[in-house]
Amino acid sequence: MNFSSYILGCGGYLPKKILTNNDLSKKLNTSDEWIKTRTGINQRHIADKKQLNSDLGFEAAKKAIKNSKIKTSSIDLIIVATSTPDHTFPSTAAKIQGKLGIKKGFAFDIQAACSGFIYALSIADNFLSNNQASNALVIGSEIFSRILDWNDRSTCVLFGDGAGAIVLSKKKKMNSGIISTELYSDGRFYDLLYVNGGVASNQKAGHIKMKGKEVFKHAVKKLVSSIQFSLKKNKLKKEDIDWIIPHQANKRIMDMSAVKLGIPKSKVIVTVDQHANTSTASIPLCLDYALSKKIIKRGQIIVFEAIGGGLTWGCSILKY
Repeated sequence: MNFSSYILGCGGYLPKKILTNNDLSKKLNTSDEWIKTRTGINQRHIADKKQLNSDLGFEAAKKAIKNSKIKTSSIDLIIVATSTPDHTFPSTAAKIQGKLGIKKGFAFDIQAACSGFIYALSIADNFLSNNQASNALVIGSEIFSRILDWNDRSTCVLFGDGAGAIVLSKKKKMNSGIISTELYSDGRFYDLLYVNGGVASNQKAGHIKMKGKEVFKHAVKKLVSSIQFSLKKNKLKKEDIDWIIPHQANKRIMDMSAVKLGIPKSKVIVTVDQHANTSTASIPLCLDYALSKKIIKRGQIIVFEAIGGGLTWGCSILKY
């Protein structure tokens, strides 16, 4: 196996305010049982009104850098994957760069909806492999609570706020790293999951609109096929996978994908029950949880996978 970069450390941040299913049932025609049965979600975290996306990302970044045991000044690339930036411009990444006091390198945002973290990971890996950076900070950060219609129970129960970050470093004689990343998109399906607002369309932030049943069907099929392709491409077998860290959108999608892959559900790490769908933040938040609980160990094979609006989807296989 050839590696170009590897994960030095990870960090996550969740806002203090917790909104439970029971809290939502007091305002909507729903119930704790209805939400849990269909999604696996128990609660979600909601950002304070004064908090910005960059505030969440900054907290996750500080923890990731601390856990990586490197100096903040050694970071020379910051990529933030987000659909809920502080401003149209400048980028949220540039703001986090400023908050961290980093004065070198470069920073930018990317937008691929819920697949954004995997896209950002692939971009950072390529910059490192081409010697255009040495240590990359890759962040997924979202405040989806501000683009939800809180009267629409089909969407508002699904999402939460949070941020996760990793430090990715160039290969330094370690038998670990990113093995392969596969990225896909198909704009024909843009109207299955989108936000009905935008700078050029109506100058509003808008609200999330989703055709849930259609997204579910596409998610299982596309995620499974992308992982199968990547395994074959890298001469790996499903038995080689130690852990799958999915985008935490819906437990039923995660369960069915595991069944289709022929992989035990016990190998799928699930945190959607605690923070709901945090979009780009969900994979690094889940990784941070798994590392804090010492579930994942060095040398193990891990699969990241996600699907989001676009439609966009992809997977990354790495040896931690």
